[in-house]
Order: sequence, then structure tokens, then C-alpha cells
Amino acid sequence: MKEVTFKINGQEMTVPEGTTILEAARQCNIDIPTLCYLKDVNEIGACRMCLVEIAGARALQAACVYPVANGIEVLTNTPNVREARRVNLELILSNHNRECTTCIRSENCELQTLATDLGVSEVPFEGEVSGTLVDDKSDSIVRDESKCILCKRCVAVCGDVQNVAVLGSVGRGFTSQVQPVFGRSLADVGCIRCGQCIVNCPVGALKEKSSIQEVWDAIADPTKTVIVETAPAVRASLGEEFGYPMGTPVTDQMAAALRRLGFDKVFDTGFGADVTIMEEGTELLGRVTNGGVLPMITSCSPGWISYIETNYPEFLPHLSTCKSPQQITGALLKSHYAETNGIDPKDMVVVSVMPCTAKKYELKREELKVDGIPDVDISITTRELARMIKEARIMFDQLPKEEFDDYYGEYTGAAVIFGATGGVMEAAVRTLADILNKKDIQAIDYEMVRGVQGIKTATVDVTPDLAVKLLVASGGSNIEKVMQQLKAGELADTHFIELMGCPGGCVNGGGQSIVPAKDKMDIDIRAERAKALYVSDAKITKYRKSHQSPAVIRIYDEYLGEPNGHKSHHLLHTTYSQKPKLV
Repeated sequence: MKEVTFKINGQEMTVPEGTTILEAARQCNIDIPTLCYLKDVNEIGACRMCLVEIAGARALQAACVYPVANGIEVLTNTPNVREARRVNLELILSNHNRECTTCIRSENCELQTLATDLGVSEVPFEGEVSGTLVDDKSDSIVRDESKCILCKRCVAVCGDVQNVAVLGSVGRGFTSQVQPVFGRSLADVGCIRCGQCIVNCPVGALKEKSSIQEVWDAIADPTKTVIVETAPAVRASLGEEFGYPMGTPVTDQMAAALRRLGFDKVFDTGFGADVTIMEEGTELLGRVTNGGVLPMITSCSPGWISYIETNYPEFLPHLSTCKSPQQITGALLKSHYAETNGIDPKDMVVVSVMPCTAKKYELKREELKVDGIPDVDISITTRELARMIKEARIMFDQLPKEEFDDYYGEYTGAAVIFGATGGVMEAAVRTLADILNKKDIQAIDYEMVRGVQGIKTATVDVTPDLAVKLLVASGGSNIEKVMQQLKAGELADTHFIELMGCPGGCVNGGGQSIVPAKDKMDIDIRAERAKALYVSDAKITKYRKSHQSPAVIRIYDEYLGEPNGHKSHHLLHTTYSQKPKLV
């Protein structure tokens, strides 16, 4: 590759041709401020915070889009540069709702951090503000125009990464706004509620719809039995809210914190994930051997379910009929657990802690109720759990290590890796291989379906006579590519497809801890958080296959009978139908 040599603040550098000034500066530990920049997603130079001076040039240039060239000299800290950045920031702040102390993003706001770093202590420009609308009609996401800084990161993520494109720019000049088409609510357009707009917003213009008070009220109600279930990906992100390095699993401290918050029982959604594998694996085996609809596609991701219902309803028969692990856990708690413990399901409140904002919508779906009773009552995000822990003044980093409660708190390594893209696929193949070969297969690390690549394919020889062809994809744009292939008949020989709405899977879900764009330039949070799950699978969990879990064996022996049996279908399976396509 051709290289270019230039100077930055007097330091000579040689970098590949095409490297931007912003990228080159980071290589020599120079931090150029940004707001609109999002690596590989939104590189438009709109906020003008990354302005730098090129020796001999008339105008300052945006470092995020300006490629270095042989012989140029870049200056990042001249009086002109500092003044331009400060004025630009003051102008942005003048049109921003500065309720910083009560904002949900206080102390984790890129705008607030820049104001501190650049020494902006007052805003000399006061006057009319351009947006005041707060859209809270969605089940999952709240959009506050008064805090939007028009960086368009949400627009790029929604359109280019997720292929949903429900957000866009309207108006010109001072009247510019980022909003859904025709000024509609997010609830009235084709939003899949994935929350990727939230975790990529630099400020508090987008946030999850809080369910914290509902949880506190339930815990305080003496007539209710309040049970919590936590998704595998939560343990890989929650620690970040308390200063732990990214990718640190905090499973045991989380269990201790949940107990101290006042939940009657602390269980793990991994139990439901193991049951999912039993149901989904049996369903796949039945389709392969009995000429069923193939390829079968996983149904764990509610964002993906919304996507197929509205965009590709003709392929709904390809979906597994299994509910998601969140719903399966809830359904079993309100049936088996309630019956065993003499509790009326109507007096039980099941709370889920999820890495996902779409789960708030999922639990309200009529298709996911049993005899009119919802499987899960309240869902909170990883971030909401952290806020509850902080509000309760629990010193998270000093908590003892505690385990989940017995039975529904038991899970295998296969369940843990559900949180990473490819994890559902790997967990299913582990069980299928054992069942079909009628023995305990030792080589169970199917690394060909691991990793953060958007689309992965693999063929696994599960028996000498059966090679199962697999495909894994995550993120809306990759899902769209797969669906187009399916539509074109190119995947007719594929057996099993895993699709997850968020890039990288649940570890990068819209409800996870928010990481500044500056940190994302150097760290792939999808890979770092996934490591925590794979470490737990390989080194911490006693059993690594769903069908080996004593709790799973027990639930089928005591209650369900057999996978895909009558009782399982009543409680754990559902059907989906075409939904109106909204603009």
C-alpha cells in the first residue's frame, strides 16, 4: 500500500494513503475532539469540532474527512483552532436543553465532556431554540428534540447499519430537525426498537423508556411475588457502569445486587436459553428429517421479528416457533414455578433485565401471553439496573460473590454464549451433535460461527451422514442481505440461520452501557464483551451443553414431558403474522 509522510504538531509521521488526519493523530496520541464522528458509520464533518489548521491553507479543515498528503503540516492546537472549536461548541450549546444535572446522560455525555475539556463555562449566545418536542409514544424509545445536536449519528446508524431508516433530516438552517418522516412518532413508523440510535447518540436526545418506577412499586407491594431474570449479555456490560474494564463478567456481584434490591427470587434467563435449545433443536431436527420448511431461522431477537413481520412476511414460515429465552423463562415461572410454590400467576411479577430495548415491546405482544397472562411483566435495560443499584446506594464493587437461586438460576455455557452473535447457533449444534451421535461429543468449540463479522457461513458434519449448513448474521443491513439471498433462492441448501437485530448480537444491544465514540475508535466493544461470555462458557460453567443441565433435565421430567410436546407448545411456542408496513 502506498504511504504518505507529513508532519503533525512538528512530529513527522508516515501512514497509509487515505488515512484521515483524525486517524493519524490518534496514532501519535493526539486527541482531536469530535461530536458527529462515528467510526465507519458517520464521517461527515458536520459538527466542526475536529477543525485543524493546515500550514499555508486559508481555511481550517475537518480532520475526520481530510486525508493526509505528502508534505503537509497539520497543527491541532493553534489559537485559531482553539477559538473555532470553542465558538462552535458554544453555538451548539446555545440551541441545547442544558438540564445537565438531571439529564439521563449526565457524566456520560460527549457534549458535556467537551465543554469541560475545552473550558466552556458560559454560553454567550442566547435566544430561540429550534426543537422542543418529546416523543414518548414508543414502548421502548423516547426522543427529545430539545437535546438533539444534529450530529446525525442516529440517522446513519438507523439507515446504514440497521437498514431501517426511520430517522432523517428535515428542514433547513435553524429549523433543521432529526425526526421520523412527516414528524411522526417513532411508534408510528417502521422502528424495530433495537435502540442502536440510543447507544450511538452522544447526548440525551434518545433514551430508553424507563420502567424503573414500575419495578420499585412491584417490589414494595407486599401482595406480589417479584422475580427477576437476567440475560447473559448483561453480565458482560453491567460492570462498565461501575468502573470495571470492558468485558469483565460481573455475574456473581450482579446476583448479590439484585437480591439486595429486594427481589424475592433471582433467576437467570440462561435457564430459558437452555430450554430454547431443547425446543429449537428438536424443531430443527424435525424439519430436517420430515421435510419441513428450511432454512429454519431463529426467533430470539424481537428487533429481527419486527423486521421480518413488516418487510418479509412471506418468510414467516421459516421462523422457529420458539419464543425467546426471556419469554420462555417467564412462561415457565408463571406456570411450573407458580404451581410448585402455590402462587397465583396474577400475584406474580416477572421482571427481566435485558441488553435490549425491544424487549420492552416484546413482552406486551398478545402472541406472547399464555391464557391471557403475559409471560413477563416488566423489562429493564442494563443501564436501568445500574441506575437502580446506584439509587439504592449499593456499593457494587464491594459486594460479595453470590449465586443465582436454585433451579431457574441454573444455566450452561451454551446458554451464556447466546449473548454473542453465533452463540445460539453454536449452542444448538452442541446439542444436535450429541443427540444425533448418541454420545457426548468433546470437540464443541465451533469457532467458525464466532467473531464479529456481519455474515458468517459454515458447514458442520454433525454425523458421518449429515452435514448441516449454517449461516449467522447480525445487524439490520446484514440481515437485509441475507433476506435478499433467501428471496433469490440462493440459500435453499442452508439448514439453519441465526439472525440478531443488533450488530454483534446482544452484547451490543440497545440497552447496554453506552461507550463514547472516541473509545469506539480503538476498541471493538462487540468483541470485548463477547470475550466475557466465552470465558464464562469455557472456564466457569460446570456444563457446556443445554441438554446436560440438571435443571433442564428436571423441568422436562417433572413438567414438560418432551421437547416440542403438547405442554411445551402451549407454553413455549407461538406464531407470528404479517404486520402493516409503516413508512
